[in-house]
Amino acid sequence: MEFFTTMLCLFASLLSILVLNSLIKIFSSKRRDLPLPPGTMGWPYIGETFQLYSQDPNVFFASKIKRFGSIFKSHILGCPCVMISSPEAAKFVLNKAQLFKPTFPASKERMLGKQAIFFHQGEYHANLRRLVLRTFMPEAIRSFVPAIESIALDCLNSWEGQSITTFLEMKNFTFNVALLSIFGKDEILYREDLKRCYYILERGYNSMPINLPGTLFHKAMKARKELSQILAQIMSTRRQMKQDHNDLLGSFMSEKAGLTDEQIADNVIGVIFAARDTTASVLTWIVKYLGENPSVLQAVTEEQESILKSKAEEGLIWEDTKKMPLTSRVIQETLRVASILSFTFREAVQDVEYEGYLIPKGWKVLPLFRNIHHSPDNFKEPEKFDPSRFEVAPKPNTFMPFGNGTHACPGNELAKLEILVLLHHLTTKYRWCMEGAQNGIQYGPFALPLNGLPIRLYPKK
Repeated sequence: MEFFTTMLCLFASLLSILVLNSLIKIFSSKRRDLPLPPGTMGWPYIGETFQLYSQDPNVFFASKIKRFGSIFKSHILGCPCVMISSPEAAKFVLNKAQLFKPTFPASKERMLGKQAIFFHQGEYHANLRRLVLRTFMPEAIRSFVPAIESIALDCLNSWEGQSITTFLEMKNFTFNVALLSIFGKDEILYREDLKRCYYILERGYNSMPINLPGTLFHKAMKARKELSQILAQIMSTRRQMKQDHNDLLGSFMSEKAGLTDEQIADNVIGVIFAARDTTASVLTWIVKYLGENPSVLQAVTEEQESILKSKAEEGLIWEDTKKMPLTSRVIQETLRVASILSFTFREAVQDVEYEGYLIPKGWKVLPLFRNIHHSPDNFKEPEKFDPSRFEVAPKPNTFMPFGNGTHACPGNELAKLEILVLLHHLTTKYRWCMEGAQNGIQYGPFALPLNGLPIRLYPKK
């Protein structure tokens, strides 16, 4: 009787497995029978990369959405992808970590480093995020204010009376702040070597991944290797000195972090990338929008001057940056209108059905923040620069300048702080005029005013 019962249980188990496998096959077959989203894939391998990166991104995305709707397929940087432009779809993709993992095209992963925080999820990502937040949370960065202010004043003094390319100069400012947050007071020792290598790496970031001598990609990968060597030297020196450091590198190097030197190098390079160009782009657009909107500039200037008048001592402190509500709304509105990050990358870890379409396993999925921010369904008169709209909180999932979900940018508080500090001194001490063509957008990889916004800066009398 016992043998019969055992065999019956085994048969039932086998039958259950067969039924389950059949259901999985039927389900997978049904999914594979679903249509792909509409769209075009462009040329073999190249896809539509040149169309995206050689024109105003508004034109590329808007033409696609008009033709195909809010979900469509394309082929970018050697990767088949699905682009989505509704708040609901963006929330779905960014908050379903079990279906979509963070990813970049393979060429970008090689440049930044495959162990960087952007490309992972699970416990490793959670550990890295804790380490970054420990350095960049408000309680930690409040002590950065005097050092950031010193960097801002040095930059502004060097621009005085000069005709400058705003974006290039803002990149210099944000690069120095990024190095400060990563290396602390040691940053001045390595600034020039790190800058030289990083600038070469940056020039190859959006190049086609052809690793042949003479190509931008090849030069970028050589610079990437040299960056790793410089970081290895910095870490070796710190270990010999046996001193504690409260900066991000010190956090990464702690025994509790449990990171290898390769993981530390990948994440340091990744943080520089994330902290530098995006913030510099925001600052460039703010200068443009304030210059085009005199009433807003006047209101911001009055807010900043009132802080000056209320202080007995020179120099900003953390509490001063909490008295800038209008300036903060200018930052928010700039993030919305300019949409520095037009999209982000995710990858489907399995076949996914969405709105009756198949998103195949391995395809990239791109939530289009720019189109969400510019939709009249989400923001009235979306092309108009109007900071007052942020006196009321926007509708859920319609404003995502720093992403969403577990991979939202952990450095947004530091970015806001350095912008506020620079704007305080820019508006209270200087005036500026824009030079050359003032319309048009260039893209590489972030949306920018044409030619990086040439301006001439004058001290106020």
